[in-house]
Amino acid sequence: MSTIKFGTDGWRAVIGEEFTFANVERVAQAAAQYWLAHPIAGTQPRVVVGYDRRFLSDQFARRTAEVLASNGLAVVLTTVPTPTPAVSVAVKAQQAVGGVMITASHNPPAFNGFKLKAWFGGSADPAICQGVEAWLDRTPVPPSAGRAPAPGFRLADLRPAHFRAVKKLVDFPLVARSKLRFAHDPLFGVGAGCFDQLLAGTSCRVTTLNADHDPAFGGINPEPVPANYARSAAYLRRHPHDLCLVTDGDADRVGAMDGHGNLITTHQLICLLLHHAVANRQGRGRVVKALTATSMVDKMCAARGLELVETGVGFKYICAEMLKGGVLLGAEESGGIGFPGHVPERDGILAGLMLLELLAVERQPVTRLLAALEREFGPHRYARIDIHFPLEQRAALMEYCRTHPPSRLLRSPLAEIKSFDGVKYIAQDGAWLMLRGSGTEPILRIYAEAPSDAGARQLLKVGVKLTQQVA
Repeated sequence: MSTIKFGTDGWRAVIGEEFTFANVERVAQAAAQYWLAHPIAGTQPRVVVGYDRRFLSDQFARRTAEVLASNGLAVVLTTVPTPTPAVSVAVKAQQAVGGVMITASHNPPAFNGFKLKAWFGGSADPAICQGVEAWLDRTPVPPSAGRAPAPGFRLADLRPAHFRAVKKLVDFPLVARSKLRFAHDPLFGVGAGCFDQLLAGTSCRVTTLNADHDPAFGGINPEPVPANYARSAAYLRRHPHDLCLVTDGDADRVGAMDGHGNLITTHQLICLLLHHAVANRQGRGRVVKALTATSMVDKMCAARGLELVETGVGFKYICAEMLKGGVLLGAEESGGIGFPGHVPERDGILAGLMLLELLAVERQPVTRLLAALEREFGPHRYARIDIHFPLEQRAALMEYCRTHPPSRLLRSPLAEIKSFDGVKYIAQDGAWLMLRGSGTEPILRIYAEAPSDAGARQLLKVGVKLTQQVA
């Protein structure tokens, strides 16, 4: 049997190579035994199972549900491809001990994944993942699995409850009468049709693009990044809208373009939502952001008297802060955004609704809102590259970067170094450069932000030169 190794919040592998029905059964059996051995006070021995639009996802989910049920757990299996946050909402609302989402999110079409959800309605933390991994192959799959409907096995569409939950978190009547005309590109993922259903019968007009159920995702990876926006951008140039929302393959992350097909970066979206939370919703609380998110957030928090918490890269760190309470907004560079009063999970559908609420309140083009933020806090231009770098040399590189920092970034003196997840240099003017390795691959990610695109690109070159010191 092949070795199964869990990552951040579960297991991911190539379909037909390691991601097979036999291996899915092994992981489902381990998860069942873990949950039975670790009951949580206030929960039921129930598990919610969802799936995305990837090849065989529905069948992998069905098999997972059958194995869980054959171990005596009550199981709720979604009847249709479902956004990941809908599974998380169902886990929390139904007081389930956990959940499983069959998805590889934004990864290439060849991959699928077995993602674990914890009882609180967010991604399973490392302790849960390690606990499930420790149960692998300790007990066999019951012979009865799938032979007959198990007691407590139930089918349900999880989306309506998710839609009801997110509508309560925004001023939905305001959005409903706003007459906004917006587009949504789900990148062929499970977000397709969500906004059409949410806003049916309202004054809003929704144009859904790239909505076909295509397990090949139209030849792209379903990730909200500019390289995947070409088709939608071309459409918007011919048919202008007020905004275009973009969601990833499992609809837990958000991206956007303006109504004419011009990019709005995830960093800009975060700042727009923070502005909206404070200026229009009169919100207060801690703001949590990953290290690689824009420093405009830092300036906004300082100006508005908000506490800022900076975490390592990965929404699990933001989730941990959200569980403590008192968080106004949690955000990461990749477009994962979490909101108070909801599950401690990123939710691309809710983030999209919040952006529509912002436009409904402000009644200004999104480009004008962004220009106002830049006038107050200055321009912030971001860039990132991924380069191949040997795993065995990474520790030496990180140590070199910690002990040999540059004296300045561009023309601004160095003000601070952060090294709790990679190494990040921060200049007095707010420009920054960060080097961080991939968790599993010989890939080094170099991130930079500066007042200009040229400055950001120049900082990336500085990062590349640093890698050459130990190569």
